[in-house]
Amino acid sequence: MQKKNEKLFDKIVRKDYNNELERVLEKKTYAENAKSILLSILYKIEASYKDYKQVKQDVVSKEELIESIIYCIENNCDEIKLVKPHSKESEIIGKRTFLIEKKKKRIICYNIERKVLYCLAKISKRNRIIKDNYFVIDKTLSDLINVGACINQVEPLRDFNGYSWTTIPREIESIIHNLIYQNLLLLVGNEFMNKWITNKEFIIDYMELFKNRLEQFYGKELAEELIKILKEISVYLEIKFDKKAKEKMMKQKEIVEKELDQMQDNKAFVVKITEEKRKIVNEIKTIDETINNKHLLEEEYEKRNEALPIEEKIFSMRILSKMMCDERERKIEKIEKLNSLLNPKKYVGYKKELEYKEKYLSLIDEKNIDKKIDRLKLKMQKIFLKCFDKKIEQCTSKHSMLKLIYEFRYYMMLPYTFENNIYQEKTLQKEIEEETKKILKKANELKVIERFSKQEDVNYELLKCIFQNRNINLEEIEIKLIKEKGLQKGQEKYYIQIFDGNGISEKREMPNSENMNKKDLAIRFNIKVKAFY
Repeated sequence: MQKKNEKLFDKIVRKDYNNELERVLEKKTYAENAKSILLSILYKIEASYKDYKQVKQDVVSKEELIESIIYCIENNCDEIKLVKPHSKESEIIGKRTFLIEKKKKRIICYNIERKVLYCLAKISKRNRIIKDNYFVIDKTLSDLINVGACINQVEPLRDFNGYSWTTIPREIESIIHNLIYQNLLLLVGNEFMNKWITNKEFIIDYMELFKNRLEQFYGKELAEELIKILKEISVYLEIKFDKKAKEKMMKQKEIVEKELDQMQDNKAFVVKITEEKRKIVNEIKTIDETINNKHLLEEEYEKRNEALPIEEKIFSMRILSKMMCDERERKIEKIEKLNSLLNPKKYVGYKKELEYKEKYLSLIDEKNIDKKIDRLKLKMQKIFLKCFDKKIEQCTSKHSMLKLIYEFRYYMMLPYTFENNIYQEKTLQKEIEEETKKILKKANELKVIERFSKQEDVNYELLKCIFQNRNINLEEIEIKLIKEKGLQKGQEKYYIQIFDGNGISEKREMPNSENMNKKDLAIRFNIKVKAFY
């Protein structure tokens, strides 16, 4: 009776969300194909969400996910134009598959559901989620996390269809952005990352909160290593994928290096500060004269508008006057900052700030960026696995252990390259084997996994398949050890047979079975057992 009520409630919820979306779409001037694809996206997410949550465990609720999509359509997107590849209409997006114009609240995209959903996620994200006092990193790390979050939002539509879980790496906008974001989700939790991304107040320093959270869970040393890698890889990814950002950083680098050179000579630096102050004082004087002289203000109004495109024209002299007052305040703040640099303590602090900036700006001179990214990506996974080791140690109950097994299985199935998932990556095999054995041992201690052997290698070979399959419900997995005659007389081979909830089986050879205790293998011989209690 309870299950019937739950199904009825699900139908009511689905109908309400469809009605809500249709109400929003009535106010939009979207073409019918755009409206149709949005309704289809919503329907498929509702159908796949249950499996998505089961596989990933720590996710945003279905209600929050759907509401965020509808909110974005209503408030952040006034136009969705769907185009066919190689058509005349698609020329505007060139070789890309979509174009997002935030100011115009417009999306131009191929008629592909996952691409449309990715665009909706991207158009609703704030450009900066990190305070500007981090310099360079505020942009590069914001971009890294935002791209990862957008890819993450598409996942329930992209990888789940209501009855299976399939990930096609080439359908992911960026494998490395996705991998890093999923690392962060698994380490600090979905709730924290969601608050960080949606936070609109810069009063809260989420970068500092992130650091504290890592230190609390995994210790200061691992937290510092992870953040160092995160910062560096964000810079490399920025200069790899954004040429304009690279050019801007190169100009910033020239300015910083020049300032550092000037600071080597204290007297020359004081002269420079004095000259810059004098220049700003004159600029403030000019602003004051212009604001208080109607004729000069009219001239400035015409001069500025001549240089501006139509959409950026200044509408009135009153608005110009307000803009110039704001400029005046910024210049006064600049003078105050320059004055503070004449203080020895402030001088030393400013020099350290410049050296910090140079540290990250110098990364743009690095050669073989792809190799640097690959090296950092590998290092980050090794640190992630060390952190996960701490999660295993802290696990004390069957429920939390089962959740951890699901999370580890999800991590193992993440694409590492276009060819390999994490569990297939040769450069990580040693760490993966160690972590798998630890999680299996802890699962045995908490009595979560059945029929454990006294031999660690047997357990590893027999049960590692738990973390290398895409069955939605791990509790439904059954494992059977079978024996077959070899080609030579008296030779025997052992095979592991894995059954999913539908009775479909997969057969794998049991490695090194000739070196294992045959009595221990016989315990499982021809006995099909469930992996979990």
